Amino acid sequence: MHWKRTFALIFSGQIFSILTSSMVQFSIIWHLTETTGSASVLMIAGLVGFLPQALLGPFIGVWLDRWNRKLTMIISDSLIAVSSLVLGAYYLWGEPSLWVVYVILFIRSAASSFHAPSFQAAVPLIAPEEQLTRVAGWHQLVFSASSVLGPALGIAVYSATSLGTVLLLDVAGALIANVMLLLVRIEQPKPEIDETPSFRKEFALGWRTFISAKAIVTITIVMAVFSVVFMPLAMLFPLMTLEHFGRGGYSASVIEAVFGIGMILGGGLLSVLASRWKDSTYMSISLVLIGLTCVLSGVVGSGMFWAFAVLSFFMGAAAPLFNGPYMAMIQKAYEPETLGRVLSLVTSIGLLSSPIGLALAGPVADRFGVQVWFFWSGIVVALLGVALFIKFLGTAEEKQTQE
Repeated sequence: MHWKRTFALIFSGQIFSILTSSMVQFSIIWHLTETTGSASVLMIAGLVGFLPQALLGPFIGVWLDRWNRKLTMIISDSLIAVSSLVLGAYYLWGEPSLWVVYVILFIRSAASSFHAPSFQAAVPLIAPEEQLTRVAGWHQLVFSASSVLGPALGIAVYSATSLGTVLLLDVAGALIANVMLLLVRIEQPKPEIDETPSFRKEFALGWRTFISAKAIVTITIVMAVFSVVFMPLAMLFPLMTLEHFGRGGYSASVIEAVFGIGMILGGGLLSVLASRWKDSTYMSISLVLIGLTCVLSGVVGSGMFWAFAVLSFFMGAAAPLFNGPYMAMIQKAYEPETLGRVLSLVTSIGLLSSPIGLALAGPVADRFGVQVWFFWSGIVVALLGVALFIKFLGTAEEKQTQE
């Protein structure tokens, strides 16, 4: 049970970091929504937030399997804290230009591109393989709890003080997370080769390792299409509340909160029912539910804000049923010494897909309304869920026939 104590320490620190980051993320998006009212500005903010992770991802994976994963998390979280400190100082002194906000978002994204895969690559070094799906459920719970409290606390601090104060709180959250990481020990796997790393050779090795698991390749393709149509919604939720329903920041934080509560319950359900069905079945159910809730959100009337809140709840509840099993499948499919580069490749594929959706969503939402993107993205996501279920059902039947 030593591994559980290790995760308790790590998660107790990460919840502070994720909570304050959630506060910052929502506060910045709401500030841009309130001050500009432009979907295109929100999409540019999304692009500068996604592109660094997408472009750096494949490069990071080559070295991540050689670096100390705990130290990588600490350094990257510290860089995120410094960027929050700089932007917080800007807002405390006055209103910075949009380009300053974009630059800071770019730096935070670059640091996150190191932090996220190093954390996920460290998980199999601590937990037994049969517990990886359960741990993924715990991680979703931690993330979801922060997603509930973050927007509400963020908008409260933002309204009472300023965006600068919210950003300074993010610095404190990162410090707490780093202290907790210093208290745990994570065994580092030895790299496959000892000579000086060749990027070309090791990237090729990472790619060959990735494509060796055909099921992961299939799901990653689905994830990429999902990212194109769904990721822009993260930026469009506040605009939906402001433009379609004519409500303010607290109503926008309610939507974020009910989405997060749904994620908590979905993550809890996943951790309890982790071994009842195949991982691919959970992912198919998740996509169909997300798709249906998006479609209904796209047709709900302007006077039905609370119906939108209910739909957001079920959308959030469905999300962990995809994210958790997908990560667990990856962690089970590859050896720990190659997992870092595989995770960074997978992350990059998703993040390189996201800018396509962001580039399309801004002009579409500005011209036709934000609901149009909700509706058609829902159609695509639901179809992806059906296709994924049919694909893996056929694979299961083929295996039974061969046996």
